[in-house]
Amino acid sequence: MKSRRPILAGESGNLADAAYLVIRDRILRGVLTLGAPVSSRTVAQELGISHLPVAQALRRLENEGFLESRPRAGTRVRVPTEQDIRERYEVREALESQSARLFAERATSAQKRELKRMGEHLDALFNRAATGQHDIEFLYAVHNYHFDLHMKIAEGARCGALREMIERNQILTFNWFYDVAAHRESLPPHFHRDLAAQLATGDPDAADKAIRRHIRYGKEERIQRIQLEMPTEWRGRRT
Repeated sequence: MKSRRPILAGESGNLADAAYLVIRDRILRGVLTLGAPVSSRTVAQELGISHLPVAQALRRLENEGFLESRPRAGTRVRVPTEQDIRERYEVREALESQSARLFAERATSAQKRELKRMGEHLDALFNRAATGQHDIEFLYAVHNYHFDLHMKIAEGARCGALREMIERNQILTFNWFYDVAAHRESLPPHFHRDLAAQLATGDPDAADKAIRRHIRYGKEERIQRIQLEMPTEWRGRRT
């Protein structure tokens, strides 16, 4: 498995982008948990950069929904509301159901075989994670591979505009965020193998139904668990 890593300042040429990626990476790893404070001063000191690019990064993350700020409370990792989560699920289902339909119709035999292989491998990784014998780096790699599998479906759909919408709306990144926030590690043993098999049949209706079941699985439990994570002092303060 290939693990993405944050782009360092010297590599990106853009300090704000670098700070953005570092902070988002910590959220996706679960290092910064729901409600955890994020200090621009601390991040700037850790990265060895000025306050301005970090402030820009925090503002971008807040606009995207990863962070939130409150007067006299500072900036923290956002605890999404029930409405936030449900709406992102709706967008994800709309985009990925079309992606799955087009994959069934347009993907090459090689792409379908690759998706099946990835599904088998991903199930093995999630099954291992369910045993509790893992660390943060392993779970990060599992979620990263999960992200790659769903992007493989988007690639096989062969619709550049649709893939761009999936990436721009960050629907897979937020799914990752919600999985980490809800501490979800256990899935049915052949969860992704069965999905890949349905998408590989060439039947767009079967693919549509399969991806919708896949996306909806465990949704209500995840919403409930995330809401329980909201810091007490921030309850009822959202507008």
